[in-house]
Amino acid sequence: MTNKYLMIHNEIAKQIDKGEFATHSLLPSEHELCDRYNTSRETIRKALNLLSQNGYIQKVRGKGSIVIKSTKIDFPVSGLVSFKELADKMGEKPRTFVEELSLVKAETYIQKQLNLSSKDQVWQVLRVREMGGEKVILDKDYLYKKFVPTLTKEVCENSIYEYLEKELGLNISFAKKEIIVEEPTEEDKQLLDLEGFHSIVIIKNYVYLDDTSLFQYTESRHRPDKFRFVDFARRIHQ
Repeated sequence: MTNKYLMIHNEIAKQIDKGEFATHSLLPSEHELCDRYNTSRETIRKALNLLSQNGYIQKVRGKGSIVIKSTKIDFPVSGLVSFKELADKMGEKPRTFVEELSLVKAETYIQKQLNLSSKDQVWQVLRVREMGGEKVILDKDYLYKKFVPTLTKEVCENSIYEYLEKELGLNISFAKKEIIVEEPTEEDKQLLDLEGFHSIVIIKNYVYLDDTSLFQYTESRHRPDKFRFVDFARRIHQ
């Protein structure tokens, strides 16, 4: 049996998706929702907390639960798509800000992710993606210099993958991905617009060339309200 707070969350989320609760409007108060669903305040609060985590509402002290823009962009989990390729499909064009581009010796954590030694160098790229006037994605890329000898700010503002494939002739083949949800770091809070959001969705990408060389590690850190992470799975019959 589905927990009651999940049922309430799903019903309110569906109403928001249909536009029955307009963006920037207030949801009914916790007391009103208790009466409407004939349940306890604790159950209502669990449903509202989940709606907040999933990017449907923003809880503002002294005001209540404000409906925020719920339109989400489908982000293909199984595909290997650059942000520029994804952005080209959007009606509303996002902006990219390069916060850092540097060639550094791989620190211990990156050595482990890319199987490198302390002497190996990587390009470290920090890019912030702005959509609808809000900074909602922080991309942290680490590219092994052995395969990417040069990199410029202009390339990073446009498309790194386009440069790697068309200019450097690299054949990018596949990626291993991990998706986790964590509390935002201080860096996330500094670079992204996270007021009212208490979690961040992180996609870790380990990207390989067609000869199975691991050349890139990426952490793409997303505010949870803008993207819906989708996949297609087929049942394999024995």
